Formats: sequence, structure tokens, C-alpha cells
Amino acid sequence: MAHEHCHADIKNIDEAMPVEEEIHDLSELFKVLGDPTRIRILCALSKGELGVSDIAALLGVTQSGISHQLRVLKQARLVKYRREGKAVYYSVSDDHVHTIMSMGLEHINE
Repeated sequence: MAHEHCHADIKNIDEAMPVEEEIHDLSELFKVLGDPTRIRILCALSKGELGVSDIAALLGVTQSGISHQLRVLKQARLVKYRREGKAVYYSVSDDHVHTIMSMGLEHINE
């Protein structure tokens, strides 16, 4: 009897699973988050808006290195930017990024 109950649960779980495309996209998101420099950038931008040179100085990484990582983060929709004259300022794209970062930190510090 317990065995049959188990199969009903599997069916419910299967129906609640994300579709293949969502699984793929989530996996790609975690790949983007799997880089220490990108994590540092997101931590810095979680505190406020910064320009490329500010981020580079803060992290001790070249501006071209930071620009490359920002492109990756932008493609993953984790950061956004705005132009002010010739200056470009980056920030985290939304509250989800704050949540992902803070939940990740909570998890590792448990």
C-alpha cells in the first residue's frame, strides 16, 4: 500500500517539475554565478551603483576584465546599466539578485 502512495507522489512531483527549457536556463544562471569575480562584482553592486573603473579599483582587476564579466552578467540579466553623458553606471537588475546573494550567503554561513 505504501508503495502505491509513493508512485502518486512521484506523479505529482513530475507534474510540478520545471520544463526542460527552465531547467537549462537555471543551470546557465548557476554557471554564471559560479565565478568568484562575478560574485564579487554582484556583492559590490548590491551595495550601490558603480562605474567600471570603480569596480576595477575596488576588486583590483583590470577594467577590461571587469567589462568582460559585466557583459556576462548583463547577458544573464543580473546587472543593468544606465548612461550619464560618457559615464556608464552598473547596478543589480532587480531584488531577485539581492535575494539570490543573501540567501546564498545565509546558506553557507548556517
